[in-house]
Amino acid sequence: MHHPSSTYRVQVRPDFPLKATAELAEYLADLGASHLYTAPLLVATPGSEHGYDVVDHSQVNPALGGAEGLTKLSQALKAADLGLVVDIVPNHAGVAVPAANPTWWDVLRHGRKSEFSNFYDIDWSRGRILIPVLADDPDALDHLRIEDGELRYYDKRFPIADGTGDGTAREVHDRQHYELVNWTRGDSELNYRRFFGIVDLAGLRVEDPAVFDATHAEILRWYREGLIQGIRVDHPDGLRDPGDYLRRLHEAAPDAWLVVEKILEPGETLPDWPVAGTTGYDAMAEVCGVFVDGSTEAFFDTLDHHLTGGTTSWQDLVHQTKSAIATRTLAAELARLARLVPEIEAAPKALAELAACFPVYRSYLPEGGRYLAKARSEAGRRNPQLIGVLDQLTARLRNPGDELAARFQQFTGAVMAKGVEDTAFYRWTRFAARNEVGNDPCDFGLTPDQFHEASENRLRSWPHSMTSLATHDTKRGEDVRARLAVLAEVPGDWTEVVRRWVRAAPLPDPALAHLIWQVAVGAWPISRERLLAYAVKAAREAGTGTTWVRPDEGFESALKAMVDKIYDDPALHREIADFAGSITPPGRSNSLGQKLIQLTMPGIPDVYQGTELWDHSLVDPDNRRPVDFTERRELLGRIDDGWLPPVDDTGAAKLLVTSRVLRLRRQRPELFTGYRPIFAEGRVGEHVLAFDRGGVVAVATRLPVGLSRHGGWHDTALSLDGNSWTEVFTGVGYGGTRLPVAELLHTYPVALLVKE
Repeated sequence: MHHPSSTYRVQVRPDFPLKATAELAEYLADLGASHLYTAPLLVATPGSEHGYDVVDHSQVNPALGGAEGLTKLSQALKAADLGLVVDIVPNHAGVAVPAANPTWWDVLRHGRKSEFSNFYDIDWSRGRILIPVLADDPDALDHLRIEDGELRYYDKRFPIADGTGDGTAREVHDRQHYELVNWTRGDSELNYRRFFGIVDLAGLRVEDPAVFDATHAEILRWYREGLIQGIRVDHPDGLRDPGDYLRRLHEAAPDAWLVVEKILEPGETLPDWPVAGTTGYDAMAEVCGVFVDGSTEAFFDTLDHHLTGGTTSWQDLVHQTKSAIATRTLAAELARLARLVPEIEAAPKALAELAACFPVYRSYLPEGGRYLAKARSEAGRRNPQLIGVLDQLTARLRNPGDELAARFQQFTGAVMAKGVEDTAFYRWTRFAARNEVGNDPCDFGLTPDQFHEASENRLRSWPHSMTSLATHDTKRGEDVRARLAVLAEVPGDWTEVVRRWVRAAPLPDPALAHLIWQVAVGAWPISRERLLAYAVKAAREAGTGTTWVRPDEGFESALKAMVDKIYDDPALHREIADFAGSITPPGRSNSLGQKLIQLTMPGIPDVYQGTELWDHSLVDPDNRRPVDFTERRELLGRIDDGWLPPVDDTGAAKLLVTSRVLRLRRQRPELFTGYRPIFAEGRVGEHVLAFDRGGVVAVATRLPVGLSRHGGWHDTALSLDGNSWTEVFTGVGYGGTRLPVAELLHTYPVALLVKE
């Protein structure tokens, strides 16, 4: 396997197409990346902003520049000696615009007789394919019309089967292989598998070799022709058998660097798949966690209780949200499971309960059977009356060859993602820095020892796994999290201001209010429009005061009033700005520290677009805003001319750290092959996080507020072997065996030492 030294993620999309991406090649090479890593490039639903709703697997999206655009990108990358890693979506296809998706159109037109009827995971026992697109109105079908040999509903177009075109539009509709129904019926009655709760994304059956071949032919051609060297696999948990799928992909692309977007819960290990590793959420949880002061957790429990009156534990909240997703949002999927056990009357309740109690996203039978046992005992504890039924079901759910077990594994992943990431994370707002994909918010922080242990494990088990600090799916940008980590060092100050602010700008949902206040100071200065857009999304995801399906105007106007007050009340605005200002310098220390650690630790580091400067983005679509690459090029040029940037608003210090580490990883990979923790001596030694990768030593400052309370580094020192070392960021040389930390970290809160 050929693996990158580092990747740089670009959200290629219609307003930043392949041509614009090709123009980055020289800059990315200067930055030190070895591979560009792009969003999906196949044809997506017309107007798609992200590309994850592929409608045609046979060609490059014309909206991105088509085949010619990919060829030009490939040429530009080769000229700059860069490789290409591309994102693929094997689990589902976009069906929002049937006419744009040739295989779906054919299935709607010909039903089971379509040559593509096996492409999609459809339950044909119902007869017609349910399409939930009609208005919530009993007379909606009266708006159907026949035009150009198609059935039309407003701007939506559907095919008409041969020989069924006579009569009124309603009569013709009744003869089709599909049935258009009220949009509200989708969650409960849909008869095709979908991505999470999204009816516009239909599940593909890549377990069928013919479907695998058809959906991968173009991507594998890129691989064979040398256009791409790596593949990132989106959402493998939706697949019927991810292990089997990945074995086939690896066989088809044996030298490709394969990474899977697999979210591991803390302590969970990746199955033994023929891949290089994950996309790095596990590393993100560890890197961010080691910059959090774990000793103040009780303060935040008290504050959370005071603000919300909350008595629900994280575990109970997750059980509630996952139960609701399993029985309501994913009711159609639950019913499909229950139809496989018609003899058990309580099957729906028991299956939903097992999914709600499942401790990880899913199992990969025969691997992960112990998680089913855990779910079974927890479900029995919560529902003693179901124990008999649970035992009957788990006997079948343990068997990898059972259809029930296969579908249940696909179900639990969706229940976890929707119940936790998209709901509970927005309701349980004790400390938002840790509400991140791949982390359990109960893991308040990590000790250096825990971090070192995790890093040693990664080097041993998955040395070429991706590591990341931000992705297009993270809930908050990396520098928002770095600044919010400071709150754990000033819990008293935070308690005082936030208790005052919730009175000054009240909101009927106190948990959501606490989230918004944290995000406001974490992303400050932030525009009113961005903060309001975030607040509305957060409120609808939480689903307590308003929802996506039924927005509550009263609640949303209260939300707007709260956000407006932040900008329109001069005293409040000044106070927020002052508080954010007070946590910004230590936040920047954390930002540089976590960037250095992520880029130097075991694994292959990814830099999400733009994050080589400060990035205070929020959840998507905020994190897909345009990046000013001209500014980054100019700053990098100045650094290369010898400028040592201060740690200031420009973020150039972060660009210095990023470029110097990436270049070193690319030029001297042999320095990054080992891992040995280094412990500082002295009374504030716990404020140093350091390790030796085998000739290069990374040194970062932890808990900067506490460090300044101690009056700085004093006599803290690192013991190194008696070689000469050069500090990469400043160019200063050091010799001897004892290195005073105050001297080493005089200019920046981080250092990178290379053995001469």
